[in-house]
Amino acid sequence: MVKGLALDLAPRHITVNNIQPGPTDTDMNAGAIEMLSARSPVKRVADPKEIAGMVSYLTGPDTSFMTGSSLTIDGGWTL
Repeated sequence: MVKGLALDLAPRHITVNNIQPGPTDTDMNAGAIEMLSARSPVKRVADPKEIAGMVSYLTGPDTSFMTGSSLTIDGGWTL
């Protein structure tokens, strides 16, 4: 879907990228933080600010030539 949208919107100078976050310390998984941390290669979950940092980077001028990418930010969870 990301690649298709990137192709469709490129002529309009619109970039499309995807962030695939791993376990993050939010209210939604508050009861599972210890278990998720233990299973992670880095032995912790993400702070929401770490995910927000990636979002901020993608919306900035340094990524104006980047489109159709899926970026995983999961502390090695998918390794």
